[in-house]
Amino acid sequence: MSVVIVGGHECMTREYIDLCRQYKCKAKVYPKMKRSLKDFGSPDLIVLFTNTISHKMVHCVMSEIKGQDIPIARSHSSSISALKGILSEHAMG
Repeated sequence: MSVVIVGGHECMTREYIDLCRQYKCKAKVYPKMKRSLKDFGSPDLIVLFTNTISHKMVHCVMSEIKGQDIPIARSHSSSISALKGILSEHAMG
């Protein structure tokens, strides 16, 4: 399963990736706005940490996946435990 994480803290990127590996998921993390945000492909799940990203970034993600049937999990908290809850709900592992 592939997961794209948008937002969160840059210093937590490695922890996000390691936790996704524990759930047998391949993760890409975009903690801040980049041009490459438009080419994240078609993941199985998108996690939006809404407290740490701008509205512009949310709109960019939403317009990129428009028309695709990709589940989106939104969390106000960008903690490891919040990501663990999302992954346990959506991933098998």
